[in-house]
Amino acid sequence: MTIKQFNAIYLVPDDRLLFRFNTVEDKEFRFWFTRRVTLFILAATHHLIVKSLEQTHSPEAAKAIAEFGNEAMQVNQGEQCVTQVDVYMPANSYPLGADPLLVIDVKCSLEQKESEEILSLDLSLPGGANINLKLAGPTLQAMCLLLNQLREHAHWGDVPQVQEVATTASEELEKAENTPQNPLMH
Repeated sequence: MTIKQFNAIYLVPDDRLLFRFNTVEDKEFRFWFTRRVTLFILAATHHLIVKSLEQTHSPEAAKAIAEFGNEAMQVNQGEQCVTQVDVYMPANSYPLGADPLLVIDVKCSLEQKESEEILSLDLSLPGGANINLKLAGPTLQAMCLLLNQLREHAHWGDVPQVQEVATTASEELEKAENTPQNPLMH
């Protein structure tokens, strides 16, 4: 399955994103992303990219390179004009159904494939099902840019910083619920 286009919209009454993508095989997948899921995807993706860059660069340089990549993508996106090709084209087939499915959890990891690192994004769905997306390069950047723009539009606050390697959004929530709330000290 090769992703052709992403599309998402923030729905104010539901306080969630309708996220969909189509493939070159003319299939479309539709999901509901909550605030928690969206912020986790953005935080985990950024964290994993920085950790990957730290293998060949200092931590400070890795953060700077990741930030530069994000800013360059935003500038390039802002300079492009919307053309007919950029308009989202719905597919004719919906393997999971035409109704969006609520993403209840997410797992993110980086995988090495040949000379390229690929983000593996497992979306957990109701009933125990899941779908795995493998994203790299411009496709990964485009998805993160879209989610980040919608996060800003929705006023969901800043993307949280990941202190340790996080594997799932539910583990982070469980950890937060079981951790006594101590005031932050500077």
